[in-house]
Amino acid sequence: MRSHGLTFEQHEVGATFRTLSRTVSETDIVTFVNLCGFTEPLFMDMEYVARESVFKRRAAPGALTFALSEGLIMQTGLIHGTGMAYLGGEMRLTAPVLEGDTLTVAIKVIDKRETKKTDRGIVTYLHRVLNQRDEQVLEARVQRMIRRDSR
Repeated sequence: MRSHGLTFEQHEVGATFRTLSRTVSETDIVTFVNLCGFTEPLFMDMEYVARESVFKRRAAPGALTFALSEGLIMQTGLIHGTGMAYLGGEMRLTAPVLEGDTLTVAIKVIDKRETKKTDRGIVTYLHRVLNQRDEQVLEARVQRMIRRDSR
């Protein structure tokens, strides 16, 4: 893990990074759905899951998959102290995440642009969230405001 994130100038288009991995537990899913009010039978009722779901295991909401991926990215230190704002982006869920799946994030810098403000720039990343079989489960194109070098 980096102790200080990359500045705008240090981001290079085409650079790639990979996070550590994290296994999604039943506790993760239950805690998240209760905290956020995702009280759908697919997430809460294992009898319903056994009877009606194509997965036959507890599924994670897509919002949890995204939140866990953001946590994994933060743990890299890539934007520690240099990330100024999450500006949004586009997200596409491409496969389910189930209890027991292990996630990692492949990150690629795909664009960067200066702003009128001399203390910041905008960096666009492609985040590919992969499971333990290296199958993509989520893809996000994310823009962040990143601090510029203060020299």
